[in-house]
Amino acid sequence: MPVNSPSTHERYRYGPVLMKEYGFFVSATLVTHRDDRLVNVEIHPALLRERYFPRSPQSVRPAREFTAETLHAWGVTSRRDDLLLCVSELATNALLHGVPPGRYYRVRLMLFDGAVRAEVHDSGGGRPRIADRDPGAEGGRGLLLVAGVADRWGVTPRMPGKAVWCEFGVRTAGP
Repeated sequence: MPVNSPSTHERYRYGPVLMKEYGFFVSATLVTHRDDRLVNVEIHPALLRERYFPRSPQSVRPAREFTAETLHAWGVTSRRDDLLLCVSELATNALLHGVPPGRYYRVRLMLFDGAVRAEVHDSGGGRPRIADRDPGAEGGRGLLLVAGVADRWGVTPRMPGKAVWCEFGVRTAGP
């Protein structure tokens, strides 16, 4: 490529605008050379943090602490305890039912448009579901708690494994 060659953005009608706080190019009026429709008119980027945790019962507490630190950094002021409870339950379920020996699970947190989404990814088979449990049983209520506390929850298949997620509408302090 010659030194004085035109920018790859010169083929577009409008140049990109650098969004310093997010570190990528965005243009409110970018029009492609094949289509006259506006693209990227309004972008609300998600804030995302994720971390891997080993298959160990002792990893649930660090997963909760990671979630608490992230929520604090993002200025999330509401539903914090509900989020921590759900991350604990989803991480515990991943350990008990989804993470094969020697593998890890991933906790992914996203903040976007007034909502926080927490996902726990594992590489195990099966599809989690809320089952009818004996009221006297000691376990089996994790997804029931998640379903009762979260605004939405679900399961997304992956190869290998799955991601179990929950979402909460939240308020944040600051930008």
